[in-house]
Amino acid sequence: MPPTPLAVCVGESMAVLLPDRAGPLESVENFRLAVGGAESNVAGALAALGVPSAWISRVGDDGFGRRLLGELTARGVDVSAVAVDPHRPTGVYLKEVGGTTGDRHDLGPGRSRLHYHRRGSAAAALSPALLDDPAAARLLAGARLLHLSGITAALSDDCLALLRTLLAERRSDRLVSFDLNWRPALWRDRDLSVLPPLLDAADLLLLGADEAEAAFGTGDPHALRRLFPSPATVVVKDEARLVTAIGRDGTTVAEPALTVEVVEATGAGDAFAAGYLAGTVRGLDQRRRLRLGHLSAACALTTHGDQAELPPAPVVGALLDASPEAWAATRVSADGIVSPVLPGALTSTYAAPDDPPPLPPTASRTTASRTTASASPTDRSAPVVPGGGAPDPRPAATPALGAP
Repeated sequence: MPPTPLAVCVGESMAVLLPDRAGPLESVENFRLAVGGAESNVAGALAALGVPSAWISRVGDDGFGRRLLGELTARGVDVSAVAVDPHRPTGVYLKEVGGTTGDRHDLGPGRSRLHYHRRGSAAAALSPALLDDPAAARLLAGARLLHLSGITAALSDDCLALLRTLLAERRSDRLVSFDLNWRPALWRDRDLSVLPPLLDAADLLLLGADEAEAAFGTGDPHALRRLFPSPATVVVKDEARLVTAIGRDGTTVAEPALTVEVVEATGAGDAFAAGYLAGTVRGLDQRRRLRLGHLSAACALTTHGDQAELPPAPVVGALLDASPEAWAATRVSADGIVSPVLPGALTSTYAAPDDPPPLPPTASRTTASRTTASASPTDRSAPVVPGGGAPDPRPAATPALGAP
């Protein structure tokens, strides 16, 4: 019997077509099918971090919808409340990757662009009627964490009404987190004034500084704290530099990002959100929550897959407890993690923990996935590989997927 989900994420996910080569779309011969979505990415990452999670949405009665359900199930996410729409399709987007073709339409190395085909999708029909569905009502009633995003608000009036209803149902035993996930193309024909009240109704608000600057005219953490006074905590992510968490009473904790050799730049925002939320569920203090978010994002940045594994629990624990100097000296790459707090052989067999406690938290364990890590006893700078260097049982890696 699978554990009851502690975290429920609500929002659209889509089928993704990934090009077989870099360059403008017209030069691509073949595409490979994958899936992507902000809320489902967070649900999958939470499950990998040991937090039982569910994803609630709608998909079309088509192959893309079945692919979404299959992949999320394989990641350990409860999809029992995902409705299958017989009339509307599953949304699709294509990823364009820049290269060095010299074509004037080439985005250039290290750059990418997402092309969406989601109008009239099954997920756009999400509405407050969802709350009358027994499967969804069961999951929402048992959730101690509800995760939403601004993407859903932009999909349709019905989706906006659903978010308003969910945010109006305040419960002392449930934390509601809201990630801005600014998508300007979605808001082109929508009324942006509906967005600030949604953000201010959450308990925990996650904002990218660049996104907030584009949407609200400021990326300054303290200005955003004044703009959204109601959430217990406002977390502002300043790209790869710093993340700042500010409490309602003005208490501020800022934590610098890790130094990372980036393989794929997209997808880290969802990973950070999952790490931070997992730390919240675990009852970690604010600095360790931020660090777990950073570590989760760093591991996502060093892989082509959208669901990166964290290193074994002893490594995670050592990094969360590191001094500011040791944290600043830590380096993360596809080859592993090198840090002053990992001085030599760090070998351990890591077993998945018991279910994490409901909010409010009563434990402080940080968990990842079952794995084994080892480093040579004679090489005191040997990197610890995320996931322990064990073979990845998942399908071949795909380019990391940003939130659609």
